[in-house]
Amino acid sequence: MKTNITTGTLARGYRIGKLGFSLVGSYLGYQAQNFLLGNGTQPQRRDRLHKTVSRRVRDELGTLKGPVMKLGQMLSMQTEFLSEEVVQELAGLQMQAPPMHATLARAQFKSALDKYPEEAFREFDPQPFAAASLGQVHRAVTFDGEKVAVKIQYPAIRSAIENDLKLLRSAMLPTRVTGHVSPALLDEIGRGLLEETDYLHEARNIDYFRAGFAGLAFATVPRVYPEWSTDRVLTMSFVEGESLSDWLRRKPSHAARDLIGARLTEAFETQLQRLRVLHADQHPGNFLFQPDGRFGLVDFGCVKRVNFDIVELRRFYETRGWLESEAAERRFLSILFPKDAPIVRARKILPLLEECMDFLWPRGAGSDFVIDFRTARKNLEFNRMRLKLTRQIMQDKLINPDFVYLFRAETGFWHLIGELGATVNISEISRRVSAGLRRGHHTDNAGNG
Repeated sequence: MKTNITTGTLARGYRIGKLGFSLVGSYLGYQAQNFLLGNGTQPQRRDRLHKTVSRRVRDELGTLKGPVMKLGQMLSMQTEFLSEEVVQELAGLQMQAPPMHATLARAQFKSALDKYPEEAFREFDPQPFAAASLGQVHRAVTFDGEKVAVKIQYPAIRSAIENDLKLLRSAMLPTRVTGHVSPALLDEIGRGLLEETDYLHEARNIDYFRAGFAGLAFATVPRVYPEWSTDRVLTMSFVEGESLSDWLRRKPSHAARDLIGARLTEAFETQLQRLRVLHADQHPGNFLFQPDGRFGLVDFGCVKRVNFDIVELRRFYETRGWLESEAAERRFLSILFPKDAPIVRARKILPLLEECMDFLWPRGAGSDFVIDFRTARKNLEFNRMRLKLTRQIMQDKLINPDFVYLFRAETGFWHLIGELGATVNISEISRRVSAGLRRGHHTDNAGNG
């Protein structure tokens, strides 16, 4: 199968618009059938509509690649808002988008490294085992016998992203005029997307995470092979493991789910508190799980540096420190929101934020709280809280560009914990990571007690 990435602004805009009209037509057809045929078979017709529409969206977004495909990946994690049929179809975008033809991949490798893959490796599989929004990944074996993963970027993908950003800026003009979306926000989104097209930048991210995760025996980060890496080709050690959906099909015990949940949480807290960066693309396709509770983390193109004092923010969360005084409240709001945010509007967020914190961080720094996602109701309850808070922030024009990728990372993390159905003591793990940081080393105890 081959994919043909449309790169021109008008061409991509036309295809996205055509998809929109097609979806509207399908919905109108569904409503006409309901009117003519009655309600007797409406559930079956609704299910067929969801499957047809979601498959059409998946195929088109997978072909277009770039930011629109990333949007599909993010939508695949919105299990509380989308039907199961839609989520299942869109989940295919996490690792298995339509790949480019083997001949084109070979040519891309040659243009980047001045050698064909068969000259660089003892073995090279021309069929990718994973294809995502910016590139696809092939299995290979070096002449020293080491198994590696070779990521090859799609041709002209940077141009496609630049043109999608132009479309986004045009589409967001009304919200820019009203002030709901700031130029700084769009700049931050564009910065992150374009940064992902530089595989040398990703290689540096991998090296940083590999060193930072050295104390986490349960987490594997690949090793970069710089001699076979450029800005458009990235060669890494092969990370073993299976997808979350495959791992869950084995029907792991609650203890196994809780172990993975605790370790994912420790890895996330380590990023926040120790590394001060976040792997912002935490969808299930970027995690590989092993039977013994270890996991691998891949795809480090989207990494966001934490530009605020996470320890101070966590203290506010745990103690509701903004209630202590007006000065404390102002300090807290200055961390969360843009400097020019009106204090009156910012204060309206506090009751909603307090509701979320009551779920995550019960009052009192010494308290422990276990979040039990074994029931779908708990997951749904928490996601509704976050959605309510997000809507209020957008309505009151309080979006902080520095938090865009943090929010994306947190959305992915909570989706993972929810899909696992794990029970996790978030506050205890966070405090343990903090204590290890203060002692000058990192603890490696998640789930090992």
